[in-house]
Amino acid sequence: MKIILTLFLFTSALLNFGQSTDSIMNKEKSDQEWQNELSQEQYQILRQCGTEPAFTGKYYKHKKEGSYHCAACGKVLFSSETKYDSGSGWPSFYAAADKKNITEIIDKSHGIIRTEIKCAHCGSHLGHIFPDGPKPSGMRYCVNSVSLEFKKTESKPGDNQE
Repeated sequence: MKIILTLFLFTSALLNFGQSTDSIMNKEKSDQEWQNELSQEQYQILRQCGTEPAFTGKYYKHKKEGSYHCAACGKVLFSSETKYDSGSGWPSFYAAADKKNITEIIDKSHGIIRTEIKCAHCGSHLGHIFPDGPKPSGMRYCVNSVSLEFKKTESKPGDNQE
């Protein structure tokens, strides 16, 4: 029985490998609803897998402490604690805040093979992940600023007191 279950799970994974995330993700909104809700730039990047020009995004040199959320659905994606300057021109992180909120998809567009990252909740395009980041993970999550919304860490009573 274990062998049959293992074969079933393995076959299911193979069949879904490289499949469009639209059929896998929680995508309850129609394309028209996304167009109405997002700005034109957000729609082009988040829903049509576009890319903002390097060195232009509002979070590229952002240094405040807090968390970065999906601009489309609000799920927590990254922490300022893992953000670093990769020199790539886009906000870069060496780890996700919670890996279950990010889905990795093989991307064969533009004549190269990369790993695209999408919000696991709404299926929005975030950017790509590369194996050239710093320790401890060695990974670089290269993310479009347009795909993110920043939330500053709230100060707690007693913070900064000696």
